[in-house]
Amino acid sequence: MDRFHRQDGSDLLTRAVAPCVGLGGVIVGFGFALKGPLDGLSHSEEAVNKDLANQRDGTWNTITLIWSHIGNTESVIGVCIIVAAILLWRTRDWRFAAVPVLAIAMQGLIFLIASQVVGRQRPEVEKLDPSPPTGSYPSGHTGASTGLYLSFALLALAIHRAWLRTLTIIVCLCMPLLVAYARLYRGMHHPTDIAAAFLNGIVCALIAYAWYRHRTRSLALRSNLKEFV
Repeated sequence: MDRFHRQDGSDLLTRAVAPCVGLGGVIVGFGFALKGPLDGLSHSEEAVNKDLANQRDGTWNTITLIWSHIGNTESVIGVCIIVAAILLWRTRDWRFAAVPVLAIAMQGLIFLIASQVVGRQRPEVEKLDPSPPTGSYPSGHTGASTGLYLSFALLALAIHRAWLRTLTIIVCLCMPLLVAYARLYRGMHHPTDIAAAFLNGIVCALIAYAWYRHRTRSLALRSNLKEFV
């Protein structure tokens, strides 16, 4: 059992942590490019934020407030803990339940480092949400919700009932899109902040799920070999 746990840690380093270091480098590099060679893109995308700000009304202000809260740190962590606990209770497989936890932890670390290092200013429009101390790039709300709900969608592939599996996946994939639109609409991020956050959340979710799949195959192979011997 100790040997299996050591292998879990080794695989976590090589198959999750190491790829995330590379992903973090890409995201930080793109952030610096937006403040350097791609500065023209940074200025041109302000038009998107201004157009959305000009179209605001009371109804959509309320709707996007709700959507924005889906990506709040408290909401993401709370949902993750509840769902992970349910998955652990139902499957008795801690690795399966750990996938969303690992995904949001990795994307959160990359977000914090990139935000502090790049230090991009937020769009020059009226902001409907309080500005957190982190920078505009990348979007923390979008990255967190993408990492969390894409993880849920990937785990939902194990649901046997086709209609429930399809419905769960569709709902999970829609959640980050709602958060992303809300953050743009409410003047909190540039479009490229959202794009980088999608990349962060998607890759982290895929890495976490790939780690789980690899460990599952490894444990199944070892079990089969023991039975054969």
